[in-house]
Amino acid sequence: MLKARWLAVPALLLAGFVPVAWQQLHPGARSRSRSGGGDLQLAAPVLPARAGAVQDTVDSSRRTAIVRAAERVAPAVVSVNVVRRESVQPRTVWESFFMPPGTSREVAGLGSGFIIDPRGFVLTNEHVVRGATEVVVTLRDGRDLPAQLVGTDEVTDLALLRLQDAPENLPAAPLGSSSNLVIGEWAVAIGNPFGFLLANAEPTVTAGVISGVNRNIIPSDETSQGAGYYLDMIQTDASINPGNSGGPLVNVLGQVIGVNSSIISGSGGSIGLGFAIPIDRARRVAEDLQRSGSVRRVWAGLQVEPYQPNRWGRSQSIAISSVAPGSPAAQAGLRAGQLIREVNGRATHSPLDWEARLLDTRAGEPLELVILDGARPRSVRVNTQGLPSLSAARVNALDEFQLVTLTPAIRAERELRSEQGALIVRASEAAQQIGLREGDLIVQINRTPVRNAEDAAQLLARLARAQLQVRMVVERQGTIMSASFYIRG
Repeated sequence: MLKARWLAVPALLLAGFVPVAWQQLHPGARSRSRSGGGDLQLAAPVLPARAGAVQDTVDSSRRTAIVRAAERVAPAVVSVNVVRRESVQPRTVWESFFMPPGTSREVAGLGSGFIIDPRGFVLTNEHVVRGATEVVVTLRDGRDLPAQLVGTDEVTDLALLRLQDAPENLPAAPLGSSSNLVIGEWAVAIGNPFGFLLANAEPTVTAGVISGVNRNIIPSDETSQGAGYYLDMIQTDASINPGNSGGPLVNVLGQVIGVNSSIISGSGGSIGLGFAIPIDRARRVAEDLQRSGSVRRVWAGLQVEPYQPNRWGRSQSIAISSVAPGSPAAQAGLRAGQLIREVNGRATHSPLDWEARLLDTRAGEPLELVILDGARPRSVRVNTQGLPSLSAARVNALDEFQLVTLTPAIRAERELRSEQGALIVRASEAAQQIGLREGDLIVQINRTPVRNAEDAAQLLARLARAQLQVRMVVERQGTIMSASFYIRG
């Protein structure tokens, strides 16, 4: 899924067979041997009086709920074909002599998706289209349509596409709800594993059950094809394989309940540990992407930690570790040391549970907390707001960065140690190639302290005019590091 792995596919072997011409014989009919021998008497087959009714019953029994669910959703499932450009690193010293710096190549990738709006909006995984320079969507009937990227959200691993020159009245998958799933109920995964290796544009169907809900996953390179955190996921044993990423997970009513996203596997194939993003979250993200092209993340202004974790790090409650001054949490009267038992009616046992509740809340929506303050639990409403770094004024630095001035709220939001500086909220591809990225806090440029975004922009402009080397010191996730580079005019 996140790491493309080719699996050896055995050849399909057909057993030898001899075609036979069938002829219906009536009672008393005879078939004459052409070898010149005597007549061969063949008795006519005796059919039960209710053969037709029995056949109808068998045919009816084949059309199970799983069959009907697949028929309802499969027409809306598509293949998502991408082309991305990747940098090529020399593998040997010999290659480094002949390979010019900055060498890159085009790499093809493939995943799945499904139409959620008859006007041509397609939902898929962010990792399927990450870095894509071209996206083409293949419909079930084999038609290829170019697609425009409406927006992506790396945190939830979701992306929204819109088909260009889309025909009218495209089939859209019915969306259900992931709020009332039952462990053990049937689940159907639909997608395009291995793409055109199977030489067919129609999606394939696998069936299983809902194995678990509210699963928080921290993948590792050894066990997962994913990267980063996956929070509050649906677990299923319906087979999900490379190429299924972005396809729908469906209930027996023919409603999408999740977006297939990752598997845990040591071989690259399905071992019955597949995970899907809940459709309630995916619907909210898709609506935000369609409306503005981005997701407005929620901020409460507090940090949490496990409360009395056991020797394996697991806990049954979380405690507030800090509250940002002037934040929504501070205004609600919360303080460090209080325990959080529930958020929006759901038990919260770990910091990952807390982060999952934030993912499922829109900026401006309240968080209903049950906290333990002393011996008695009580309810507290926290009126959330958007992330301070997203609403802060942005300053353009050259053509490479967008910066915002560090404030106490942004410092608390990003868990930064430095008390002043300029936060990078957008970095160009050239800036990323030299090692800088979004979320870095610029604290010093050529030994000059950076107080705010305007300081950083002015210093960079001055060094660019003088064509001097730049040594930029940044804080990244609590660690101080530096990068040296030149700015070419």
